[in-house]
Amino acid sequence: MKLYHCRDARSLRPLWTLEEMELAYEPVLLPFPPRVFAKPFLVENPLGTIPLLVDGDVRMTESSGICFYLTQKYGPTPLAVAPDEPDYASFLNWLFFSDATLTFPQTLVLRYRQFETPERRNEQVAGDYEKWFFGRLRALDAALEDGRDWLCAGRFTIADICIAYALHLADTRAKLSHGLSDRVRAYLDRARAAGFCTRSQH
Repeated sequence: MKLYHCRDARSLRPLWTLEEMELAYEPVLLPFPPRVFAKPFLVENPLGTIPLLVDGDVRMTESSGICFYLTQKYGPTPLAVAPDEPDYASFLNWLFFSDATLTFPQTLVLRYRQFETPERRNEQVAGDYEKWFFGRLRALDAALEDGRDWLCAGRFTIADICIAYALHLADTRAKLSHGLSDRVRAYLDRARAAGFCTRSQH
């Protein structure tokens, strides 16, 4: 297997999963964004997006989907929740929530505060999506209200990897850490301490 990765990008999710599962793979570290700074990558992925997982004939570009694929293809692993477990639906919901609801608004905050040229930056757009992100974080805060350490099945899973990445993005690149509640901050700290995220990013 080969994983194309940029530091602090969504590719951290499958990278973290590969490391937790102790799977053999070749990491390929690229500058961000690779479609600008590593143009030969467009041959591998015409979209120019990160991550890209190559596993034989399999080519995948969606970070949460790659995590799910790895657990299903190369499991069994406690990182997955099985369909016959009570938290299976919750597990799937958090996987999709991590990108569609928590990561997406941050990409617009980043674009309109940092990535666009100064004349194209737009604080109203960035501010609106910052508020959206903070509003959606209430669901995570509520889920942790009962004192649980992890989101599903009483253990650390790829749902936690995928959600923790979104929080890691907010805490680092997107500069939105001021909107993390004490509960959410403690959860992110637990995930970082429990996993590969703090050990290395190749």
